[in-house]
Amino acid sequence: MGLLSLGTPLDWHEAKQYNEHVRDNGITQLINIFKQHSKTRLNDKFYWGDEVEYMLVDINDDSKTARLSIDKDYILDDLNDPEKPESYNKAIENDVSFHPEYGRFMIEATPLKPYNGDFICDYIYVEKNMIKRRKISESELPSNIKPLTLTSFPRMGCEIFTSPNAKPIGPASQSLFLPDEIINRHARFPTLTANIRKRRGHKVAINLPIYPDVNTKLLDDSIPKNRDYFNSDLEPWIGASKPGFVYMDSMGFGMGSSCLQITVQAKDISQARYLYDSLAPLTPIMLSLSAAAPIFKGFLVDQDVRWNVISGAVDDRTFIERDEEPYPGYDFFGGLDVEEEVKDHMNNLGGGKGINGDRIINEFGDTNLKINKLTKPIQKIPKSRYESIDNYLSDEHYKFNDKKSYFNEIYNDIYSPINEKIYNRLIESKLFDPILAKHFAHLFIRDPLVIFNERINQDNELSNDHFENIQSTNWQTLRFKPPALYPDGENLSEKPGWRVEFRPMEIQLTDFENAAYSNFITLVSKAILKYNPNYYIPISKIDNNMKIAHKVDSVLKDKFWFKNPKLWNLKNSDFIGYDLTWFDRFINQGNDELINDKVYLNGYFEDPLNIEVEEETPDVGNSDENESKLTVNEIINGNNIFPGLIKMIIKLIATDLIPDTLKDNNHCNLNELAGDLLTLQQYLKLISYRASGKIPTIANWLRNQVLQSPLYNQDSKVSDELNYELIKKSQIISDLDFNHPELLESYFGKSLASFLKSRQAPTINGISNGH
Repeated sequence: MGLLSLGTPLDWHEAKQYNEHVRDNGITQLINIFKQHSKTRLNDKFYWGDEVEYMLVDINDDSKTARLSIDKDYILDDLNDPEKPESYNKAIENDVSFHPEYGRFMIEATPLKPYNGDFICDYIYVEKNMIKRRKISESELPSNIKPLTLTSFPRMGCEIFTSPNAKPIGPASQSLFLPDEIINRHARFPTLTANIRKRRGHKVAINLPIYPDVNTKLLDDSIPKNRDYFNSDLEPWIGASKPGFVYMDSMGFGMGSSCLQITVQAKDISQARYLYDSLAPLTPIMLSLSAAAPIFKGFLVDQDVRWNVISGAVDDRTFIERDEEPYPGYDFFGGLDVEEEVKDHMNNLGGGKGINGDRIINEFGDTNLKINKLTKPIQKIPKSRYESIDNYLSDEHYKFNDKKSYFNEIYNDIYSPINEKIYNRLIESKLFDPILAKHFAHLFIRDPLVIFNERINQDNELSNDHFENIQSTNWQTLRFKPPALYPDGENLSEKPGWRVEFRPMEIQLTDFENAAYSNFITLVSKAILKYNPNYYIPISKIDNNMKIAHKVDSVLKDKFWFKNPKLWNLKNSDFIGYDLTWFDRFINQGNDELINDKVYLNGYFEDPLNIEVEEETPDVGNSDENESKLTVNEIINGNNIFPGLIKMIIKLIATDLIPDTLKDNNHCNLNELAGDLLTLQQYLKLISYRASGKIPTIANWLRNQVLQSPLYNQDSKVSDELNYELIKKSQIISDLDFNHPELLESYFGKSLASFLKSRQAPTINGISNGH
């Protein structure tokens, strides 16, 4: 959730006088980071880690209710307090670290130490570590409170959805639906909630299309009509809500959802930049493939994912920055301090339009409207702080083995305003090329949202808090993460280096699934760095793909812009044989008499069957020279024309992760390694089957559970009783409770369900065994 400081957070109206101070010193800190690390971190190890977010759900089988538990957040203090060794030691001894999240009903958990991406055993350990996290948290909670990995809680914002019950009358959010009691108690979180609203000048407004059904009334009838606690209570009636849409008005609807995030460390800054760029086109693909959120505020919605919800939930842009007409009686400028003559001029114009027209005065997106005293120009800002990336970082400095740079500036084709002052400082430092300088200068168009009084003045040689204040509140699909600052004499090779964080994926219900998606993204990253494919497409097409990924069942029904496979710079013939059956051939002897055993370790590289490999691309339609429209299935699984991501991963495993001693023996004759490879195969099978439609996404499964339930009235609404039914089924699946085999098979399919049933649970230090 970003930087958590101790101290007194300033209200927006106090804090905004320090905005330029934070930006100026934050960039000084960034420049110092580059001085310390950009030339010295040249061969870091491929380490990686994951972040899993849980919701604490109070499941009452007597009353048949399921509520978000908002009074059990004490477990975070206990699990992080060395003076409470019974709880603290459970986490430390099991290599687990627990962290706060936005919601009081949420916890985040990560491995205590990063994983080594060169060892197969670490990829297998991920799931074991995730199981430990869940079981440790369960051991700290009453038996009726379950830590579930739900992307969205179906009835968040309905009349009674918390335990204990709390009313939505809080001053921080002023929400009509969410009480402030759901917000984490740390002072940063309610301040962040209030400051977004105050800077914006009105509450956030999220509108999701209602899923149409036979008895659906395309009207959000949950909006109270006569509440008058706050002036903002009138907003849905004067323009904030839309007919046919579910209306949500608080940061908690987005930041109270859960996701799965993966961070990988590259060997140096240039490799990290290439990896960032290569993963960018995959962000909407993985959003679609991990879809798990078809229900919000008790309504089935006509989309499958949370992304636009969380984007809207932290959107602090004013009307004029969005280039929109304000609500009647509201200010174009929200909480910005603007010269009175500018306000008078805008009011005389009678409208806020024109930011994207004659008011733009330079290539940086500046206008002739300035904030008083700080002289920071007001800009049209096309996106929320939580959105898809706006710029590639360029692979120009990455040394490919035998390939030239793929990047072309025409791929950065969307309007992306930057902070001119910041850009010039970075260029003048001679540590940043123009592309990288634009990346950070774009992030620094934003204001800091929370400033702690005690952290206003910092040592810019040792602290990077001001930089992180801006960096960590730009929540994009990818985050380029520089190292921190360290005192002279520190062994930097033991500190985190240049990293890329992959952020779009929705959380899955089971540890098996979350481990599978985590492994997939990490192994894709490693395969990208080995095979150096070219995946560059225009940023505008990635933005278009993000919209497509929101659609119902987009993973099966839609096509996405992707690099024309002719231009991937990969030969399909190099990957023949590296499909999911490779694991079976390598693990088992007896069916490999084509030429010799070794052919199965190395795929069909020697072409023993004289297979003619077609190197032309299929007629995929809607193509141009650089891009094609491909299905998720094609991108993930490939076909007989071009390799998909899974074949790249399997060849990587076969050639880079199998111990050298086994490569000469042709087969895996070690039981432990054979078991690990079988598990990796099942992880990849899950991804493959979701992409092909052999098993459903969570969003598809949840939607069908609603539509097929006798408790559903075909009105697009999820009642309290139906919510309990969904949560109970989710709990059964999360626990892999095979007392309900039909439910598990409907979710995983028979093959994966059979594999999961056959496994043994790991031993967990200090608590009883789990699954």
